[in-house]
Amino acid sequence: MNLFTRAASLRRPAPPTAPQLPHESPAFTPVGGLPDPALAALTGEWMIDPAHSRIGFSVRHALVTTVRGAFTEYESRLFFDGRNPARSRAEITLSTASVDTGVEQRDAHLVGRDFLDARAYPRMRFTSTAVRLAGNDVYRMTGDLTIRNRTRPVDLDLTYIGHVTDPFGYERAGFDGTTTINRSEWGLTYNQRLAEGGAMVSEKVRLQFDIAAIRTTPAD
Repeated sequence: MNLFTRAASLRRPAPPTAPQLPHESPAFTPVGGLPDPALAALTGEWMIDPAHSRIGFSVRHALVTTVRGAFTEYESRLFFDGRNPARSRAEITLSTASVDTGVEQRDAHLVGRDFLDARAYPRMRFTSTAVRLAGNDVYRMTGDLTIRNRTRPVDLDLTYIGHVTDPFGYERAGFDGTTTINRSEWGLTYNQRLAEGGAMVSEKVRLQFDIAAIRTTPAD
């Protein structure tokens, strides 16, 4: 499989395949109650379908506007355990050069040395380290986020949207996730001061995950 692909084919008779993640079995201590027994059917390997998903961000600009963008090229490996969410895990690797805010000049600045420095650091990565049930259909995923070779922990809140089988026979599950980071903690410190006071670009960046996952292995 090509490391970075923008679309997932839905025309093949067989389900897509993804690399296997190492299996772990940490103790499960639910915070928001017990998982829905119906979610047991979702247990297995999944991958993000880029054609129906968005991994994006938003950041306050010049105090009064919000800039929104997304990374359009990435690969993913997911394992969801509906019986024991603590065994679930995820790894997402993004191409930093694929950032898209809809403005070519701004995108060129973002991939340059002031920000992501895509030439020196072509990849960003999120790897989960723990998952717990935080509420009804809400999961708290803790993981390591690596940007510019600097790794720091983040907490990601994921809401389970639903599960369907599409007309092509593929099983799909939807999740919405969000977290807010301080970009300076990853060495993204470039900024300009405004005459009125304050910074041109906020230190806080909201990361957004609108995920349509597609099963890559048959259900148990």
